[in-house]
Amino acid sequence: MDKTRREFIKKTAITASILPLMNFPLSAFASIDDEAQLSVHVFSKVLQFLDYKSTGQMAAEMGFSGVDLTVRPNGHVLPEFVKTDLPKAIKDIKESGSSSEMISTNIESVHNPLDVDIIETAARLGVKYYRPNWYEYTGKQSMTDDLEMYKQQVKELSILNKELGITGSYQNRDGRSVGSSFWEVKKILETANQAHYGSQYDIRHAIVEGGFSWENGFQLLYPHIKVIVLKDFKWGKVNGKWETINTPIGEGMVDFDKYFKLLKKHQLKPPVSLHVEYPLGGAEKGSSVIAVDRKVVFDALKKDLTTIQRFWRDA
Repeated sequence: MDKTRREFIKKTAITASILPLMNFPLSAFASIDDEAQLSVHVFSKVLQFLDYKSTGQMAAEMGFSGVDLTVRPNGHVLPEFVKTDLPKAIKDIKESGSSSEMISTNIESVHNPLDVDIIETAARLGVKYYRPNWYEYTGKQSMTDDLEMYKQQVKELSILNKELGITGSYQNRDGRSVGSSFWEVKKILETANQAHYGSQYDIRHAIVEGGFSWENGFQLLYPHIKVIVLKDFKWGKVNGKWETINTPIGEGMVDFDKYFKLLKKHQLKPPVSLHVEYPLGGAEKGSSVIAVDRKVVFDALKKDLTTIQRFWRDA
């Protein structure tokens, strides 16, 4: 008898023994196993071939907790139309049976009026988290000076976030953007309001950049984690050159068991944004027209979601 079956029998027995003594309806115990589930939101980039209502409907049917909506150039919602289109998008998604409590954006500074419009509109609509844009090194001053400049921008954003009741979360990313190194993320968060600006921890990018030391990066950033991104990859040769190759969850190099055990050790269960970057007929690139049947995309998403929940339950 495996561990999961034993736990189920134990919980069922406990529930049955206490039900006669309480006045709660049976429905009150319907979600007794919720602790074994992560709150996973589908990153809407992979569903940009759908309108808002269809996106919400499919997210609900596949079992996602909600939609991480793209509010950026070439996204589901274009920034210049955020005041009109974001309310419509969230309304349609809710009416379709899902929700949108997080968005992905190109927000950089409180001194950009459009960035402020996005934050204010999102906060008013009940969005809890936004992912900002990645900062880039200018090449006009030292890297240290650039980090100090961006640290100030993050601080200012966190102050506005606190006023509006929303939280920003900066994603670590492989490559040469600010935040490819865990220490860079730690640096720009130094003076931010910690409750309203933190880390969107991406385990895939962490392992690409950190190799065997990714756990050090996790230890550095875990107190700041607000949201996590889940996706997978492996190294392989493409046209004779070593490159990262994106894979479905569980088919690459990410050690989800170790990662989830670390999250549980530190009593962290943050909301998840599931990203899909492996080939799916252009859906993975945010295309509005895709080269595969839609069911191929939906089946891939459902498989990733199921695998994530299994890994989390077993960790």
